[in-house]
Amino acid sequence: MSQELSAEQIQQSLQGISVPPQPQIMVDLQMEQYMPDPDLEVIARLIAQDPGLSGSLLKIVNSPYYGLSNKIVSIQRAVNLLGSRSIVNLINAQSIKGEMSDDTIVTLNRFWDTAQDVAMTCLALAKRTGSQAVDEAYALGLFHDCGVPLMLKRFPNYMSVLEEAYASAGPECRVVDTENRAFNTNHAVVGYYTAKSWRLPEHVTDAIANHHNALAIFSDDANHKPQLKNLLAILKMAEHICASYRVLGNQADDHEWNAIGPLVLDHIGLSDYDFESLKLSIRELGAH
Repeated sequence: MSQELSAEQIQQSLQGISVPPQPQIMVDLQMEQYMPDPDLEVIARLIAQDPGLSGSLLKIVNSPYYGLSNKIVSIQRAVNLLGSRSIVNLINAQSIKGEMSDDTIVTLNRFWDTAQDVAMTCLALAKRTGSQAVDEAYALGLFHDCGVPLMLKRFPNYMSVLEEAYASAGPECRVVDTENRAFNTNHAVVGYYTAKSWRLPEHVTDAIANHHNALAIFSDDANHKPQLKNLLAILKMAEHICASYRVLGNQADDHEWNAIGPLVLDHIGLSDYDFESLKLSIRELGAH
């Protein structure tokens, strides 16, 4: 049975949440909430496409108010727990977070597009590779770059630095090293703290913090975090399949994957041929 939250409780819970929701998703959600009998499955499906809305939802449902014994990452389960009236309050709270300029929306489209594509591809890969952490893989795909819009909000030249970071990525230089030199922080660190504020499970926030540190993690045989490695392997394959290096990084080649790909595939137990076949079948499904 769902516990209803008031608009005031929703606003209080959302303090510090600032990843903007995708305008078209908000329009679709507003349309659904005005239906005589809003469909919670439709609402969950829409929210699950948007990192900002999903993060806000999980922050509320994982709060002490609900007293869950384990933190959850399933958007459908979170929607069912909150119920329609609380969801409407959440949507309304997010819709008044402030308008964005057209230029900002165009830039953020790159972020929203990769977030949805990578999340769906993580889900497909988790199922194909027999992972037990299907919901976590989807959540990691959706949230791994949630620091990007926050960096963009703070640093107007952020996207050009991110493109430079992808261009110089490789065995000697991580994507986040270039950001650190320019800003003394990076989107993985900002994303980690954002995900922690959303009360995501620790292994998911760890993966967000380390998603551009994969070379060190997969090179270290003594690394005793199999859960982290498994999630990161799925994410790095998904990023490569979805061409994040092109959409976010504006690069023709995936320098980061060239450095870590063999280690990731070795960890998962896939040959290059197997991975190419998997990549093709996922692309044909349109799950990217």
